[in-house]
Amino acid sequence: MKTNYLTLQETADRLMSADRILLLAHQYPDGDAIGSCVGLALALQSLGKQARVMCNDVIPDKYSYMTDTLRPDEFEPGFICAVDVADPKLLGPAMQGFAERVDLCIDHHGTNVAYAKETLLDADCAAAAMLIFRLLPVMGVKLTAPIAQCLYTAMATDTGCFKYGNTSAETHRMAADCIDCGIPYEEINRSMFDIKSRARLELERRALQDIRFYYHNRCAVMTITNQMVKESGAGENDLEGLPPLPRQIEGVWAGVTLREKADGSFKISLRTGRHANAADICKVLGGGGHAAAAGCTIALPLNEAIEKIVAVIGEVTPRIRD
Repeated sequence: MKTNYLTLQETADRLMSADRILLLAHQYPDGDAIGSCVGLALALQSLGKQARVMCNDVIPDKYSYMTDTLRPDEFEPGFICAVDVADPKLLGPAMQGFAERVDLCIDHHGTNVAYAKETLLDADCAAAAMLIFRLLPVMGVKLTAPIAQCLYTAMATDTGCFKYGNTSAETHRMAADCIDCGIPYEEINRSMFDIKSRARLELERRALQDIRFYYHNRCAVMTITNQMVKESGAGENDLEGLPPLPRQIEGVWAGVTLREKADGSFKISLRTGRHANAADICKVLGGGGHAAAAGCTIALPLNEAIEKIVAVIGEVTPRIRD
């Protein structure tokens, strides 16, 4: 399907003329997916529209301060909008029935495969939430505290608390506007970045002690197996935020995290610096994302999956081998 790319005004017009709006987040939802979807749903509900958010996976409890603000609308969808979803495969198996029915996609991934009927896309945005922020005044919606805490969370999580290279002056200005609404930004930052359960620390210990290095220690590979998760006692809430760990090691250009899925395949999360392009690497394996953060799935046994991703990193980034 060839998508029709929209302006902000055209996107606002589509949403304003629609009702019974279903907002879809990607599987393994993160702060941007949840914050952007809930923030937009709150905006639509404030206009008297029915809107709800659906996801393949259970939304972690730590995001309940956002989801609890939504009115629990139930309806047969009249309009389907995917937010922060670059590829319909990322909706997950439970949501695949909607994959070919997406009317609108709002996204900030340059690797978006143009699957929706219409798309609002800006790959220069640090988070999908920035597009939602821009839409609000065009739709005639005031930035309220409940919406602001959603968009702030989304921007903070996708920028590593505003420290990643994707953070722009506009990102900071939007975050400041959210803070001006009186949101508990200190509590949000602590919850998103500082608080860890004992089970999470145990999972990190198990994962880090088996980390592998390649290409003169420029590539670090961390594995999270289902057995590790079980033995640590970690829950779904404890699994988010692990992919940046390998990239934090001094001298690492490419940090890889392999997370075993229920079917035995591995979800690959890649974090890179200026020496490597994560999106280019993951694209070879059927995935995508951003230059510094991307992902894909490899359906191979663990050691073969590691060999595969490491080989592709070396092929796409030959300098890492020198």
